[in-house]
Amino acid sequence: MRVTNMKVYRITEGELHPVLVELQTDEGITGWGEAAVAYGLGAKAVAGMLADLAPKVIGADPQFPRNVYHDIYDNSFWTKGGGAIVFAAISAIDHALWDIKAKSLGVPVWTLFGASFQDEIPVYANGWNYRNDDVTEWARAVERPLRDGYTMLKTYPLAFRLPGGTLKHVTRRALTAEQFQMAVDRVRLLKDIVGNQAEILLDLSGGMNNDQLIRFMAVCEEAGVSWVEEPLDAFNTGGLRQMAGRWNIPIAAGERVYTRNGFRNLLETGGVDIVMPDVGNCGGIFELVQIAATAEAYNARVSPHNCASSLCTAVSMQAWMATANPMPLETYPYFPEANGYVQVLRDPPEDRIRNGRLEVPDAPGLGAEIDTARIAPFADFDYLDAAA
Repeated sequence: MRVTNMKVYRITEGELHPVLVELQTDEGITGWGEAAVAYGLGAKAVAGMLADLAPKVIGADPQFPRNVYHDIYDNSFWTKGGGAIVFAAISAIDHALWDIKAKSLGVPVWTLFGASFQDEIPVYANGWNYRNDDVTEWARAVERPLRDGYTMLKTYPLAFRLPGGTLKHVTRRALTAEQFQMAVDRVRLLKDIVGNQAEILLDLSGGMNNDQLIRFMAVCEEAGVSWVEEPLDAFNTGGLRQMAGRWNIPIAAGERVYTRNGFRNLLETGGVDIVMPDVGNCGGIFELVQIAATAEAYNARVSPHNCASSLCTAVSMQAWMATANPMPLETYPYFPEANGYVQVLRDPPEDRIRNGRLEVPDAPGLGAEIDTARIAPFADFDYLDAAA
């Protein structure tokens, strides 16, 4: 079996802009993957990177996804030490290859890694208060996911809403006194409403200088927050080392870190308790499995970052099942309510969440059925057309 064509789809409507890749084979089996840059900027760039990488994939044997990964990694120059664009593209290719391999065998991807640790997949909810910029409504928005049965909830106490519906994080790590107090008031009121009904997770996106961070972490401890994510800028691994053990609260990081090599550097700081690789940009499914194994050796746990289309959720579930030390998987169950949202799957996993849990996927491959008619208008690249 050989890969005969690559197609790329770049969603340009709505607030999220997913980039999907389709790999076709000479045996009629098709695989799908996603480059996890749906939020923020970079969709056009990663679509171009996929087009650049296509010649390395065409003609490859999809039974051996790792061979393709290493051929790209070792022979594309900018992959070594590279960032989000190149590794998001590699990740999407990796997803599609594992999808093809597992479909050819009639099994889910996760079974190929030789483990079955869990009977179901716990998830947590994010994105439930994007529309609120005050204190009271921001905190009271939590009542909805609580009613829906979620027992772990994440939010951004420093962020504000942009007109397009996404978040604006802190610029230059400098909050005014008023902004700092608003963040404190948000967390305290949120804890009052949630009580012991659910765990609270806070993502700071590296938005505070040390003087404010020290005071804010005391508030997080007071509120019994279950983790604080990215307390420092993603590049500031030295700061994580210096602050290791300072807080009586778990520290999570890693959504902007790529490959097992990058996560080794992160874990060696001693300042991270939970690593958060994103299957759509860390290097792919097997790379996430290796990152999780590395974390296990450092006595850390893994909670995969997941903020893209529902296809990325389906891929994340496969990788989650293949790890021995996972924490709940991130989901955005209310994304489809946003204006212009393009649902790329016919059977999104988010529709099947019950009381904060998902059933173990048992369909062949990634277990995801692409809505090909819906994404067809967003076709961005076709290798055979480009080569003609």
